[in-house]
Formats: sequence, structure tokens, C-alpha cells
Amino acid sequence: MAELEAERAFLTTAQIALHRMYAEVVDRDVQVIGGEDNDERFTNEANQRAKEMRTHALLDLPDVPLFFGRLDYEHGTLPDLDQIYIGRRHVHDGSGVPLVIDWRAPVSVPFYRATQSDRQRVLMRRRYGFSDHADLTGFEDEPLTGVIETDQADAFLRAEIERPRTGPMRDIVATIQPEQDDLVRAPLHPSVCVQGAPGTGKTAVGLHRVAYLLYTERERLGRGGVVIVGPNRSFLSYIRKVLPALGEVDVRQITIDELITRPTAAIDETEAERLKGDARMADVLRRALWSYVGTPTEGVLYSKGSRRYRVHDYEVVNIVSDLRESTRYAPGRNALAQRIAHVVLVRMEERAESPDDRVQNAVARSKPVKDVLDSVWPRVAPEQILHRLLSNADFLAQAAPALTEEERTALLWSKPVRSWKSAKWSFADTVLLDELEDLIERRSGSLGHLVLDEAQDLSAMQLRALGRRCRTGSATVLGDLAQATTPWAAGSWDRVLGHLDKSDGVVEELDRGFRVPEQIIRFAAKLLPEIAPTLSTPSGVRTVADALSVVPATESTLVDEVIAACKSALAGEGSVALIAADDQVARLRDVIAAAGLEVALIGETEDEIDTVRLVCVPATLAKGLEFDAVIVAEPAHIVAAEPRGLHRLYVVLTRAVSRLQIIHAEPLPSALG
Repeated sequence: MAELEAERAFLTTAQIALHRMYAEVVDRDVQVIGGEDNDERFTNEANQRAKEMRTHALLDLPDVPLFFGRLDYEHGTLPDLDQIYIGRRHVHDGSGVPLVIDWRAPVSVPFYRATQSDRQRVLMRRRYGFSDHADLTGFEDEPLTGVIETDQADAFLRAEIERPRTGPMRDIVATIQPEQDDLVRAPLHPSVCVQGAPGTGKTAVGLHRVAYLLYTERERLGRGGVVIVGPNRSFLSYIRKVLPALGEVDVRQITIDELITRPTAAIDETEAERLKGDARMADVLRRALWSYVGTPTEGVLYSKGSRRYRVHDYEVVNIVSDLRESTRYAPGRNALAQRIAHVVLVRMEERAESPDDRVQNAVARSKPVKDVLDSVWPRVAPEQILHRLLSNADFLAQAAPALTEEERTALLWSKPVRSWKSAKWSFADTVLLDELEDLIERRSGSLGHLVLDEAQDLSAMQLRALGRRCRTGSATVLGDLAQATTPWAAGSWDRVLGHLDKSDGVVEELDRGFRVPEQIIRFAAKLLPEIAPTLSTPSGVRTVADALSVVPATESTLVDEVIAACKSALAGEGSVALIAADDQVARLRDVIAAAGLEVALIGETEDEIDTVRLVCVPATLAKGLEFDAVIVAEPAHIVAAEPRGLHRLYVVLTRAVSRLQIIHAEPLPSALG
């Protein structure tokens, strides 16, 4: 008890030190450089931004403990220290002596890697327990010398995972396992792709990897920035607190439709949407664009004063032929004007004139040259090309020889709009427009690092759009092929990396489910032979008593069984989710509320999820989320709702950290029988 009080006193000391560090940053004046020079204004703004980021990073979050572990080293291992506390950020005492070491620092690595057979000069590892309000409640010691009778590390891991929770996802920095740590601390290049079975912590690994890379490569990544792309807003809301808890506040978290910021107003049929995501569309768009470049039939006659300078038609033909598809469309048009102008300058020099660059630019802007450009290499807009493709069967056939007639028919609009300026675009269209925009003129700049979560659901064309935004940067790709629920999913991870233009990326697999009990994983894995036969069967490291129950019902008793299951789950601790087919979930929410239970609906009331223990989850929004207890209503409806319904059911069945209850009136899929 005395040692626990001493640890609590040390925690108080560390908190006081953090508050002092915060106050020092807040009170520090940002250097202001006088004058109106743009560079000076930029410096002032950058300094202010740096101060704001540092201030946010030093906030003492009330529900985030400052440290979670301690390492006791052999004497002399570290200068002046035999004992270090490990936490989410660095804290010092004001004179440079560290009170808490950042978990990302090299000296902290043994906390995650040291074993009895490879102690790394560590004598003892201590793990701390905290309440949801960051009150230190106890600790467990794991000596790495002598005989250890019980596996204390696994016991701590289990206790932390099973600690009841509500609200957004928590970080796993205190319980990162060695195979996860390998991925978290992997270098910035090459890119990393993580195939992670349910409950393996792949999302948490990706987030912690971002925090680690910002620690080791902050200046490099600061130039391009870091972006996390998630599948939907509900998912991003769920993970939103992890990085701030790790001291990283300057990471953008968005969905792909927010990244590609064109307005959408149309909805595609499933087959059209699938085809628009197909990798073959890249060639279709390329062919369509370059079909606008024609063959010159006339030369150019340029007049300057009384003199005439002729560029013959065959010379213009050769220039156009050389430039076609050797560069992007808009620079090619500009280059055509300059190349024609250069020939004119050669003609001038042949007459003993001395033209300079100003003369060449004047020729390039002249009406005779402009007339050739407009007839041979006209200006085009992405919307103009796509409108023509989707409304003109002959033009589509010309641009898409690799597509079948049935596929081209599926792509064509049933009621074409008259003008591309009045066209209404679907989200799949905006991705195609993004591709065309880049074919016309290359996008400038590149992200430093891109994280794609649930990447198995992205189409080839979406991946290409994301890759263009990260041309010189690296990526962390996270997903599970067994959870691919979109009909336009790109396929294998090698294909995904290829479409991202990261073919040198390394594919790693996580198959130990820490967060989903073994009974639940084993039950859900019965679907794998049908939905992902190439994947190995994942395993769970925990078994939980009564983790899985299947409750038969009738059509008339189903709702009563669901209400009873919700009440029973709420009698325990932690978060509770009722997951059902999208067209059923709102009605179930209403009957649950009518039964007197406080309930929120994900996708409708995101802010309430932080405080309401029971949430109803549409099956299409369940991906990436986890709850202490999950009730699944009528799996057959989830399966029937979409072409890849079995994949969706696999996702739904693997959301529970402790307990899963399945209630059904209709027969379960045969694989689960």
C-alpha cells in the first residue's frame, strides 16, 4: 500500500511538471518579424502554428494517464537512471531530468520487446492500472529474472482488453504486443500493408504507427502532412481520440469522398458503380482524352511586319506526333505552341535575324498558332470528356475496346443530360473526374504519409486517386480481405499496392485476435471458406465464459428477445451494440426506446455515443467498431441486403470484445449451422 501511495505521489509530481511545461509554452511570446514581406508573414504564421500545436500536445487530458509502465534496468545501463517511467509523452522536471519517457523513444523499446530469454538488461517490468478517470488503482510487476510461475503479462493484457468501455476507441499503447510493435516501429519507407483478422488491432497499429513516425520523422512528414482515410464518418468519430491521447493533434482524418471534394448529386446502379471503379477505366479515360488531339491538315503562316514565316503542315504533324501522350495534356498543348514558335525562330535566324525568348513567346501566343492549337489540341475540361463518354455510345465504344458491349451499356446514362455543365455526378464519377484532371495536368505536391483503413473496400480507381496524392510519400494500408463488402473491391493486397503506385510495399499479416474471444472468432471463421478461401483461419488469445450464444426466436417473439437481450447486457458493464440490417435498425431503435431504454443510433447521433451505453448500429456502419457486448438481430436479413452479404455478416459477428448474442427467426446461413 505504501508503494502504491508513492506511485500516486509520483504521478502527481509528473502532472504538476506537465502543467508547468504547458504554462511555459502558453506564456512564451511568438517572435514577430516586422515588415510586409511574404516570407516574414509566413514565418510569423508558422511560429504561431508551431506554438498552437505544442500547446495542444501538452494538454493534460483528464482521462489519459501520464504513464502506464515502468522499467527497472540493471545498474549502469542508462546514465544517471536505473528506473524509467514510460508514458504517452515526454515530461521533465524543469531542469532536464526526465520524469516520463515517451513510449516511442528507443529506450522504451524493451517495455514491448524484453523477455526472459532476451531481457535487454531489464530486471523488472511494471504495468499500472488506471480507472476511466486516470486514477492510479494498482500495478503488477513482471520480473524478468528468476522463475515466473504465472504469465503476468498475459493477465495484464486480458484485464486491459476486458476493462469495460464506452465512447470512442482508446489507444493500446500500454498493451502493444511484439508483432504489433514490429509494425508500429517499421521505417517510413517502404510502405507497409497489414492484413489483419478481426480483433488483431490493425487500426490501433496504424494509428500508433502514425504517432511513431511523427516522432522519428517529424520534419520530413511536416512538409507534406499526414492524412488518415477511413471508410465513413462514424468510424472516424470512433477513432478520433487516439492520436490526441498520444500527443499528436496535427493529423487530418477524413473519408475519401471528403478528400475528393467535388459535389455529388447522382446515385449509380451497382453494376455501373462497380465498372467505374474498375482499373480498366484508367485506359478508357486516357484514350478518351487523347482522342481530342487531331491530325493537322494545314501549316502555320506567321507574319511580322512585311515578312512571312511558314511552318509546313508536315512539320506540325511531326511535332504533334512527338508530343502526343509524351506528357500530360495541358503541358502538351503549351509545348506544341512553343515548338511551333521555335520553328518560326529558326526561320528568322535563317534570315540573319536575332530573335530572343520574348519573340518566341509572342509567336506562341499569336493568332495563327492559337488557331492551330484550338483545332488540333483544344482545351478540354474533365467534365466535358466524362459527359461525352457516359452519353455517347459511339464515343464510349471507341475509347473502351476492352469493355464488353454489356459493360458499356451499363455505363451509359439512360437519360443523358444536354450539357456537361449541367450534369449531376455520382461519387464514382468524381473519382473518374479526378483521374482526368490529373491526366490533363499533374497534381502538385505530395503527402508525407497516407494511412488507409479498411482499404479492402476501395476500388482500383479510388486507390489510384489516393496514390496520386502521395506520389513521393509512403503509406500504411490496413484491412482484411475477408471483410471486403463492396462489389468494386480491388482484390489482393498486391493489386491494392500496385494501384496505389506502392508496389514495393511490404505485406504483413496479423492473425492473433487479442480483442475478440476465441469462441466468437472460431464461430465467425466458419464463413471464411466461402468469403475468403485463401486466408488462414485467425485465432483468439482469450476465451471468455459464455462469450457466444445463439437464440432462436419466432417472427412474433424476435423483438421481445432483442429487448430482453439489451436489458440483460446493460445489467453488466461497458458498451452494448445492437447490430441489424440497415432497413431494420431504426425500427428496432424505436421499439427499444419505447421499452424505456436509453439508446442512440450510429450515423444519426454521433455525439451521444460518448455517453450512451446502448447504441443501434446499421450493419453497413459496423466495420472497425467494437463493443463490450454485441447483439446481432436476424443475420439472414444482413446477408440478403447486399451481394456480398456474407462478408458483411463476418464483419458484424466480430465486433464483440466480450460477449456476442445472435437472435434469429429465419435460418442462419448454412456455413454457421
